[in-house]
Amino acid sequence: MQVGIDMGLTAENRPALLDLEELLATRLLVQGNSGSGKSHLLRRLLEQSAPWVQQCVIDPEGDFVTLAEKYGHVVVEAADHTEVSLQRVAARVRQHRVSVVLSLEGADIEAQMRLAAAFLGGLFDAERDYWYPMLVVVDEAQLFAPAAAGEVSDEARKISLGAMTNLMCRGRKRGLAGIIATQRLAKLAKNVAAEASNFLMGRTFLDIDMARAADLLGMERRQAEMFRDLQRGHFVALGPALSRRPLPVRIGVVETAGRGGSPKLMPLPDQPPADARDLILTPTADELFAPTPMPVAKRPPPQAAPDINAALRLAGQRQAEIAANAAANPEPPALSAEEMEQRLDEVLREVLADPEAAFRTDAVLYQDFLVRCRIHRLRGEALDMPGFRRRLSVIRAGVDAGGTDQPEWAQAEEAASGLPEDMQGVFLLLARAAIAKAPCPSDAEVARACGSRSPGRARRLLSYMEQRGVIVQRTLLGGMRAIALPHLGCQTAAGDPHAPDPADMMAAAENGPDLFGTNG
Repeated sequence: MQVGIDMGLTAENRPALLDLEELLATRLLVQGNSGSGKSHLLRRLLEQSAPWVQQCVIDPEGDFVTLAEKYGHVVVEAADHTEVSLQRVAARVRQHRVSVVLSLEGADIEAQMRLAAAFLGGLFDAERDYWYPMLVVVDEAQLFAPAAAGEVSDEARKISLGAMTNLMCRGRKRGLAGIIATQRLAKLAKNVAAEASNFLMGRTFLDIDMARAADLLGMERRQAEMFRDLQRGHFVALGPALSRRPLPVRIGVVETAGRGGSPKLMPLPDQPPADARDLILTPTADELFAPTPMPVAKRPPPQAAPDINAALRLAGQRQAEIAANAAANPEPPALSAEEMEQRLDEVLREVLADPEAAFRTDAVLYQDFLVRCRIHRLRGEALDMPGFRRRLSVIRAGVDAGGTDQPEWAQAEEAASGLPEDMQGVFLLLARAAIAKAPCPSDAEVARACGSRSPGRARRLLSYMEQRGVIVQRTLLGGMRAIALPHLGCQTAAGDPHAPDPADMMAAAENGPDLFGTNG
């Protein structure tokens, strides 16, 4: 069934219809400077398509939460959640086909990038049975897919950019139709913008943005000047879901309003200057009971010449304090290399004892590891990041210290070192089972080894490893599975791919039944 979304009127006063089914297959990019009507356009699109398709809005300013009252969207306040809990919420959003607004208001830029990436990852990693069509609208997309490094950490930028790339490049097969809106095309990562086939270009003034907009629309550079002359709410449309040729469109009215809006001129209140002075300098009742802040420090008076004898006495007191502290906390005895390795392994196992550790990034785990090493008075820096990742993969694979001395395990580590980082932990998990002739790990165990809760993601990773020739999967009678590792010349015993993760079962046994479903 073809559904046409009424976006407004063309220059000939004809309805500007957007083919919803075509949009789901081809994605959309909206561009316009602040005040061009970009948010108004997104709101018109969301309101008109709300009865036809599930929606998700990534909203950095909390401007779209007003959709909830009229159209039934559920508002998810990202600042109240962790990254892991947002992934779970996103999975349930896809399962139950609920339209949501992820409000990132109140979080700083780096936190917004991490939380949005976690939510998008949860949508992307949903089970295949829940790959229903969904519009995923990302406002201010240049924040989440920046073209260049900014003030945020490289890790946050990498995580956020990866989630946006997955949405625009690989989301179509999972039913996710990305609609990204940006004020500055030049600040948006090119590999994200290039995946859109439909465009709505609004008013812009900078030459570099006009040039990119003209390139995306297939226009000559000299025609780019037209974008300066567009009025608020006027856009140029192009794409298979809109028009085969550049088409001027005037966006129609909306039924809901944002919480912000454009500023309007207002006359100043008419009051005598004396009253105005009292209004701003007289504290209110609430302020009278609030803690009094320290006044701004004034310039200190000139200091007298330093007293050399007092400085010497202070230095002697400091040395005495250091000596007393050293006597009360003597240095730990020097450890041999073997003892140091054993202690570092113990600290790393403490880090991984946290149930959520399997779903945190290696960088976060490494920082936790260094802090714990300082608590235990160990030199954690002796284990650099690559060495930490190798040791982490070994422990995640469930191999004890004695098992690493086997020649077969040394061969497995050597084979894993040549694989991409996201495969190494899973390869070592399978190698451990194959060397011990143990049952093949389940999808849940494989998901934990690659830092996910999604069995679907585990199956996709195993399929990719098989395409690369790293493993060979065999389906046996009764739905059982065995995996062979050509690099090692061995294979696992038969195992149930749908079996639960033993770690989750142990956690459930310790915590009791989860009657309200808060752990899933």
